[in-house]
Amino acid sequence: MMIADQIVNTAVELGEQKSWEAVRLHDVAAALGITLNDVHAHFREKEDIVEAWFERADSAMLRMAQAPDFSFLTPRQRLHRLIMTWLASLYPYRKATRQMIYGKLEPGHLHVQIPGLMRISRTVQWMREAAGRDATYLRRALEESALTSIYLATFAHWMNDSSSGSSRTSRFLDGCLSVGENLDRMLFFRWHGGERRDSGEAPQGT
Repeated sequence: MMIADQIVNTAVELGEQKSWEAVRLHDVAAALGITLNDVHAHFREKEDIVEAWFERADSAMLRMAQAPDFSFLTPRQRLHRLIMTWLASLYPYRKATRQMIYGKLEPGHLHVQIPGLMRISRTVQWMREAAGRDATYLRRALEESALTSIYLATFAHWMNDSSSGSSRTSRFLDGCLSVGENLDRMLFFRWHGGERRDSGEAPQGT
C-alpha cells in the first residue's frame, strides 16, 4: 500500500475513534512510525487528507460505472446507483466523514469552504459523466443544479441515517430523483411547445 493511502487510512481511523477535530498530523505520523516530514511530502495540511478521502468516493463511483450491467440501467437508476456507491464507500467511517463536513461549515473558514464548493462541483461533473448525461446549454445548467441539490440533500440525509444498509437514504434518494425526473419532463415538454420529438426519444430525467 502506498504511504499516502496509509496516511489517509490512519487519519480517518483516528478520527473515527475520537473525533476528526482532535486528529493531529503528528499523531498520524507516530501511529505509522514515520516523521512529520514524511506526511508533509504527501499532504500539505490536514485538509488535503479530507480531499483525498472524498477522492476515494469519486473513484468508487467511477468504478461502479464500469459494471457489466450499468449500461442497461435507466438514467434514474444509474444516478441512484452512483450516489449510493459514493456514500457506501464512506460508510465504515461515517462519524469521521460527518465531522469533516461540519468542520467545513464553521464560520470564517473560507479557505476551506471555497475548495469545498469546487469539490462538490467536481463530483457532480464526474457523476454526470459516469451516468452518460449529455444535455447542453440551459438544460445542462438546470440538470447540474438539480443534481447538485439532490446529491447534497441525500448526503445530509445519509449522515444521520442509522437504517440497515442506509435503506432510508436509498428511498429518500429515489424520491428525489423521481421528482427531478418529472420536473425535467414537464419543462422539456413546455420548451418544445407541447410537442414530442419526432425521433420519439425519451427526455433525459434528472
